[in-house]
This record gives sequence, C-alpha cells and structure tokens, in this order.
Amino acid sequence: MSRGLNKVMIIGRLGRDPEMRYTPSGRPVTTFTVATSRTWNSSDGERHTETEWFNIVAWGSLAEICNQHLVKGQQVYIEGRLQTRAWEDNNGNKRTSTEIVANEMIILGDRKDNLSSDQVSESEFDEEFPL
Repeated sequence: MSRGLNKVMIIGRLGRDPEMRYTPSGRPVTTFTVATSRTWNSSDGERHTETEWFNIVAWGSLAEICNQHLVKGQQVYIEGRLQTRAWEDNNGNKRTSTEIVANEMIILGDRKDNLSSDQVSESEFDEEFPL
C-alpha cells in the first residue's frame, strides 16, 4: 500500500496576535500568520530578501495555548500539514486558501511573559501546558 506525506515545518515571526473563536460544537480554533524570510546574494553580489507569509490554524487545546501565549512579532516553530480550502464569496467568486494546520508549536526566543521555551503537541490535549 502506498502512503503519502503532508508535513510542513516553519520557523518565523507572528504577523499579528492570534485570534481564537469556537465552532458551533464548542471546539476552539485559533488563527494567526507567520512570516518566514530568506536572504541570498545574486551573481552580481546584490543582497536580496524574500518574505513568505503563512496562515496558521490550530485546534483544540493547542488553539487555546497559542491564543494565550503567542503575540505579534514573536518567533515560533510550527509543524503541521498543508490544507487548501475552497469556497464561494458573497459575490459568487470562487476563492481558495492554503493554510498550515498546526499540530505542534515551539516558542522560540522570549515569550510575552519571559518564561523559557516550551513545546506543545496536539496529542497532549489532556495535559496541562507546562509554565
């Protein structure tokens, strides 16, 4: 049997504070953006920088943790899978959005409350977040 692989790992900075909401069934979902940058020198020696923006979605307790502990400008490691959604907007136009559905997050550098970095996995739903 053949298997596929859909795994994404990024390190970047939050472009905005996380926004948390709840589904009609009460499940928490948090969204935020992360920017990654790469720098290179062209053959003529000119320095170039390129920034890529990613939409991040976290569910369950990971959503609550992201909402509570992440802030704009903070550096994070995000691991998850790519997901593309399609819908029609209010004008009838077909729209698509590609996002990273996070299953792991590591806070890098200083947190807003200046505690040490911690790792959180989606599989740790029933555990308390270590402070």
